[in-house]
Amino acid sequence: MQFRDYYEIMGVDRNATQEEIKRAYRKLARKYHPDISKDPDAEARFKEMGEAYEVLKDPEKRAAYDQLGKNYKAGQDFTPPPGWDAGFEFTGGGFEQAADAGVFSDFFESLFGRGGFTADRAQAGGFHMRGQDHHAKILINLEDAIQGVSRTISLQVPEVDSQGHVQTRTRTLNVNIPKGVKQGQQIRLAGQGAPGIGQGGQGDLYLEIEFSPHSIYHVEGRDIYLDLPVTPWEAALGATVKVPTPTGIVEMKIPAGSASGRKMRLKGRGIAGKIAGDFYAVLKISLPQADSDKARSLYQKMKEELDFNPRQKLGV
Repeated sequence: MQFRDYYEIMGVDRNATQEEIKRAYRKLARKYHPDISKDPDAEARFKEMGEAYEVLKDPEKRAAYDQLGKNYKAGQDFTPPPGWDAGFEFTGGGFEQAADAGVFSDFFESLFGRGGFTADRAQAGGFHMRGQDHHAKILINLEDAIQGVSRTISLQVPEVDSQGHVQTRTRTLNVNIPKGVKQGQQIRLAGQGAPGIGQGGQGDLYLEIEFSPHSIYHVEGRDIYLDLPVTPWEAALGATVKVPTPTGIVEMKIPAGSASGRKMRLKGRGIAGKIAGDFYAVLKISLPQADSDKARSLYQKMKEELDFNPRQKLGV
């Protein structure tokens, strides 16, 4: 799929005002309208120009497209990068326009979805449409999910200035992250999305929770995992060892004869919820280095006195 330069298609500068874009559209619409133009490519050009105008006339679509277009030129191979829209969400509001079927390119639909129902059409038809929902991601620490936290987030919001240029401003919100959220969960902030059309209400803002990588823990659902190093003698003879958990240090009994990879569970010590997650310490046997005469002597003694073949199950 190739990147489409909507400014080049419209014949306007990237800094063009919204009024300049509107004038360019009217001029091109008269030139390439299939009922008027004798150009053999008139219908294709008319559709292409209409798609470009659909994006550039909408401050939100234009702002997001401008962010993406900084790294592309017309005709280059293109794949939308994950999270390219910086928190913008584009939907058709549930309306379908049969007349638009097939109008928009794969490039357009990969960015903004199917449909193409616009505010201008809604207002012209006397419709009322709820504002679009916006989506963004918020990065928190595992400890924040366990304890709950208040965070200040910043979102990029497009708006048209007094000269008709699209600018982005930073919008700041204070968000309460409740105790017990998990990776991928969405927090809904009612009425914090895009304005509605006519008497339609404001859209919502959905924040998707992502955890920052942790230095010692990893999370699966509501369960928390820790790779716990133990010595060979602790695993072989059994021991009581101290284990760090996100809510404090606990003492855990290691049964004699434990093997590397054995999971020791602390029930209900994971992320809270209707059914709380568990905490798992996964045993990892850590061998001392043979970096001294004493250590090498002990290893040599074990070699001579222990009848141990770790490859016996392999038949060798």
